[in-house]
Order: sequence, then C-alpha cells, then structure tokens
Amino acid sequence: MLIPQGKNIYFLSDFHLGTPDHSSSLKREKHIVRFLSRIKEDAAAIFIVGDLFDFWYEYKKVVPKGFVRILGKMAELTDAGIPLYFFVGNHDMWMSGYFEQELNIPVYYEPKEFEFNGKKFLIGHGDGLGPGDRGYKFLKKIFRNKGCQWLFGLLPPYIGMGLAHWSSRSSRAATGESDARFLGEDKEWLVSYCKEVLQQKYFDFFIFGHRHLPIDFSLTGGSRYINLGDWIRYNSYAVFDGHQVTLKYEQC
Repeated sequence: MLIPQGKNIYFLSDFHLGTPDHSSSLKREKHIVRFLSRIKEDAAAIFIVGDLFDFWYEYKKVVPKGFVRILGKMAELTDAGIPLYFFVGNHDMWMSGYFEQELNIPVYYEPKEFEFNGKKFLIGHGDGLGPGDRGYKFLKKIFRNKGCQWLFGLLPPYIGMGLAHWSSRSSRAATGESDARFLGEDKEWLVSYCKEVLQQKYFDFFIFGHRHLPIDFSLTGGSRYINLGDWIRYNSYAVFDGHQVTLKYEQC
C-alpha cells in the first residue's frame, strides 16, 4: 500500500470502553469519537489494535449494550472509504462476524504483516507473545476454543457479562501498577518477542498494544518496537507519515 502525500496511517489500542463505570466510559468514548472525527481528513487507514472494549461477546442474536457512538463513527469512516483494521485483544476476542458484516471492518486474531511505502510492519495486540506468562497462555487457549465459547453463550447475557466484568476488574487489581513503568529490556516480554522474530525476518516496525504503556524501543538494524499505550491514562497513539512512526498524545 502506498500512502498518498499528506495522508497518515493511525494506530490506536486499549480503549477498554465499559470500564470502570458508565459515566467514565462514556466520557472516554466521546473523546475518542472526537479524535476520530479530527483525523478523518488525513487518514489513509486506521488500525485499532485490540481491547476496544473491556468486554465484548457476540451472542447469536445479541451484542453488548451501549457503544453506539464509537460503532457509529467506525461505520461512518468505512462508509467514507477509509480502511479500518481491527485486531482482537484479550478483552474482546469473542468476535463472530458483527464487525465484518455491519461495519465492513476486517478482524484479525493473530499478528499480521503489512507493508506501507516499502516499510515492513508486524501488527498485533501483543497478548500471549514472548516468553513467560504461561498461565495466561493456557487461559487464552480455553478462551479461543469454539466449544468453550459456545458453552459461555448458553449463559444469559446479564450473567455472562457480569462474570466477564468481574474477571476484568480482578485482573487489573492483580496487575496493580506494574504496567505503569518500563521493566527493562530483559524483562519486557514483547521486546524479547521482537528480538526472536528479527532472527528470522526483518521488520521496520513492530506495533503492539496490550502493555498499556507508550513505548518506543530501538532494536537491531534500525527496527523499532512501538507500544501504543492506552486511552485510560495516556490518550496515546502512533502515526506513520509514510516515512517514520511517531508516538503522540491526544489532549482532553
């Protein structure tokens, strides 16, 4: 894909709409919608790299209540011919065709390679990559299992979603502030993952979310690992102008 002069590709992740309460989430959703309206004129493409929602599960005839502003804005963008790409995160991996059918947005479940203006990108949410975190990797296999998803769908939505939100709050409480600081090159598992990939294939940019901390880390050969942060604390995102990727921060 060649980016026209004056156009940019935008990368965003970890909105976690729905948390910690309705009023806070709605305020954040409106902020994100204003941002998307602002970048509409110069966006060649927009990547939403996971955890758009704090929880999302598509029942056969039901999707979670709310989020009409962000969903409407995304539909407006694709209707205007601006490509949107969505990568599922660990909070919204239970997609089942709604985004593709209603919003015309492709959905990806694993990291995917792209090339823009001759620059090679590897893009994904980032959960379950790299060394360690065996407990989550085991849970991820269960969450991705079609049989387990079908069994969860047998629960009435108010019970299933209640359990999911409780689990999400418990996970954040257990993590605490550990995701608020850079842990060092040897302990950052996505840095380790990028290094492993570079031994097999070169990418100019690795774009991930999940970490909730804006990171721009230089790797060997001029490659860079960019973590997008989140829209809970940082309102951070990345922009590719056809030459370089830059981390930026949106003001409230």
